[in-house]
Amino acid sequence: MIEVEKITLNNFEIGGDKLTVLAGPCVIETESIIERTVEKLKEITQVLGINFVFKASFDKANRSSLNAYRGPGLEKGLEMLAKVKEDFNVPIVTDIHLPEQAEAVAQVADIIQIPAFLCRQTDLLVAAAQTGKVINIKKGQFLSPEQMKPLIKKIEDSGNRNIILTERGTTFGYNNLVSDFRGISIMQEFGYPVIFDATHSVQLPGANGACSGGERRFVPILAQSAVAAGCNGLFFEVHPNPSEALCDGPNMIPLDNVYDLFKTCKDIFEIVK
Repeated sequence: MIEVEKITLNNFEIGGDKLTVLAGPCVIETESIIERTVEKLKEITQVLGINFVFKASFDKANRSSLNAYRGPGLEKGLEMLAKVKEDFNVPIVTDIHLPEQAEAVAQVADIIQIPAFLCRQTDLLVAAAQTGKVINIKKGQFLSPEQMKPLIKKIEDSGNRNIILTERGTTFGYNNLVSDFRGISIMQEFGYPVIFDATHSVQLPGANGACSGGERRFVPILAQSAVAAGCNGLFFEVHPNPSEALCDGPNMIPLDNVYDLFKTCKDIFEIVK
């Protein structure tokens, strides 16, 4: 496993001797769903000894249709995430889509995530970097791993070296993504931890016309393969009932399946380490 800079977050390190998992629903739907999800995820990760960051989006600004559910919006969404953070004492990761969102999001989130579609947007990267928070840059589906280096430099040159990178698959023809696990070690050579997004990597972008499809059954094999390839952490979108989810249901994993998957990934991680 390639040694990378350890990024300190609360009382643990991303890129250290423990597997880190960023997990939660694609988008904030209801208070009961996020509370049920975070409670179960925290319980499982504590039992397994895994670092846990809760993930949920307050807005999904790149939906295929104007009629698609986007989330509660910035103000209400941050209010709900702040409550989760206070009630469950977990770090939060959420994404921004506009530079002017960075400062407000930094008041709640511990990690500010740059969406894959927006990873080259200089103003967005600079605004996020200037908050001083950990910045998670998701690699665009249209980029090679090597093309992440200039994006890292934009963050560094803005005075921030708290960086993690996320691999989430690469466009392969129409409505399909493939995962090239060489990208994990290539991006680790830039010196920062690399997370593998196992649920977006099985997405079938736009395959259902007005929304994306997905192949949930391949999430475990991709997650396990990524850990075997040496990634520092994993990203999962999780929902109590993906078939009823308002966004990205086909590629989210059911909450009831989390323990076994996380345990297998942790076991592989420890063997690799």
